[in-house]
Amino acid sequence: MIDVQGTLIDDKQKLPIPGAVDVLKKIQHASTPYVLVTNNTKQESEAFKSYLRDLGFLFGDENYLDPLMVLDDLLPATTIAAYGSKPFLELLQKRGYQLNFENPEAVLIAIKEDFTNDEYAQMIELVLKGARLVGMHETSIYAKKGRRYPGVGAILKMISFATGVDYEVVGKPSEAFFRKALKQLQNQDEQLTFSDVEMISDDLIGDLIGAKRLGMKTSLVLSGKISSVDEVKPLLAGNIDRVASDIAALFNIGRGRTA
Repeated sequence: MIDVQGTLIDDKQKLPIPGAVDVLKKIQHASTPYVLVTNNTKQESEAFKSYLRDLGFLFGDENYLDPLMVLDDLLPATTIAAYGSKPFLELLQKRGYQLNFENPEAVLIAIKEDFTNDEYAQMIELVLKGARLVGMHETSIYAKKGRRYPGVGAILKMISFATGVDYEVVGKPSEAFFRKALKQLQNQDEQLTFSDVEMISDDLIGDLIGAKRLGMKTSLVLSGKISSVDEVKPLLAGNIDRVASDIAALFNIGRGRTA
């Protein structure tokens, strides 16, 4: 299982990280089962797949999974108070979700750059009135323009702490999402179990700890949210099997360092 943002493409320009395209080719040449697991919520799945392919990542539909592909399983079209980028809100409305900030069935959170305290207060009030608290994913950090902001996971935990209400997660690292990804791997090799799978990501808290909990091997790349092992050293033991500067280093392509 391979993360996309911060692992295959950089967080700034959304372009391939050096060596990443060659890594995917190497995996394919070795006939190794794989699936790209991304937290994309700003574009329809087909559009984002096309974008990645235009960058040189050539893969089949069976090798890709994002939260939008499984959203209906957890939260079928209903009234929602949705928070995220404008493209995300427009995408939801096209899918039949009705924006309602008075008495929604659920508060649905994705990422955007400019969350406000007023929005957090509104989320709290709606959840206290009985709305479900749902995150499109549980990303720990949102990296943008050289700065790091609280990710969806951090916001979910804040609202949950404030209200005493548990939250649900559509994408990574929810068990349901990972099991869907495992099923796609099993379509390539039916014998596979979580213990056979390696999860590669730049998000230790939002991806890899959840993967390790399910028995997967975990590899952290320092090409995205985390720039130094020192930033997360207390969390490495028991959670991370390998650390590398980038995904190319994990696969011995070009320069890079592993630890």
